[in-house]
Amino acid sequence: MPIHQSLISPTANPQLERALRERIERRAAISGGLGELEPLAVRLGLVQESLTPRFREPTLALFAADHGIAVEGIGLLHGNSTRELALLALQNKLPVSVFARLQGLHLSVVDCGIAEQMTPHPLLLARKIAHGTRNSRLGVAMSMEQAHAGVRVGMEIAAAFEGNVLACAGLGQGSEESAALVLARLSDRPLASFIVSHADKPKEASEHLLARLQNALNRHREVHEPMDVLAALGGFELAVMVGAMLVAASKRSLIIVDGVTACAALRLAALIAPPVTDYAVFCRSHAQQGLDEAMALFRASALLELGMQSSDGTGAALAWPLIRSAAALLSDLHDVADRLSPSGHGDLPVLTQTIGGPDSRP
Repeated sequence: MPIHQSLISPTANPQLERALRERIERRAAISGGLGELEPLAVRLGLVQESLTPRFREPTLALFAADHGIAVEGIGLLHGNSTRELALLALQNKLPVSVFARLQGLHLSVVDCGIAEQMTPHPLLLARKIAHGTRNSRLGVAMSMEQAHAGVRVGMEIAAAFEGNVLACAGLGQGSEESAALVLARLSDRPLASFIVSHADKPKEASEHLLARLQNALNRHREVHEPMDVLAALGGFELAVMVGAMLVAASKRSLIIVDGVTACAALRLAALIAPPVTDYAVFCRSHAQQGLDEAMALFRASALLELGMQSSDGTGAALAWPLIRSAAALLSDLHDVADRLSPSGHGDLPVLTQTIGGPDSRP
């Protein structure tokens, strides 16, 4: 599917939004307000274009790849290689895997470009573009053909998903640094703002790494178009995630964004098709300032702030019950509110006739 054919509709619908808010207000009049759950519920209704949003077959995808920029002094993430982390995720030996299973999320590890070979596994999607990218400090990270191939792979993956929820997170050595380079180039903000700092890294090592990454950014200072930026600075997991987000949004699926890498993918996707951000909610698995800056580009905050220092995807798994609860305000509790409300159903029959659709009935 060519990128320009990814048709994504904005979620703005004033009439439906008014109906959603009225439904929640009737419930709140009986049992009290539920704070931030209420605007989240309205958002979910707009995403699904329904007064009763419901989820099916949610997927948490860990997009994994290695990056040539990692040779510039990036330490092993949690002491493990990308292949080792992917295997731990597949073997239910990471918190994200256990939490996903407990919350009913289908976990999928997508091999977008892990440097080593992966053993086949039921939860592994082998979609390797190449065995890791090149070092963007010395040249482009990938060819334009590889960048487009990665996006197409992501589109194919999302098109094959039968559910209407896709949680996205990155995994890999150099993934956060590659994402920081992309975000800095696309936003014209300082690179240091997006660097995810790790407490166990000595100050001198952090300064050395920042200098090397700045060299990479300076080398590609003339690159500004989204696909050019992706090819010059990005990772294969970024390319695949971009394609997956575009198609997920075109299917009116909810996109759960967790981590700097997923934020960079969303930024790229939004430059290709701006309405994609209407379908995104944000989570976090760690408290680093770099992620704060990345989410600030979307004027967004995380659904949960738990002070974790875990791998990306963990926050999405933990936030999933919160998202389900917000949807339940509309899909499961409205019958009680409607039955007890002094005004009964009010104007909803007229609104549902106008809005239409089998899922729009109160």
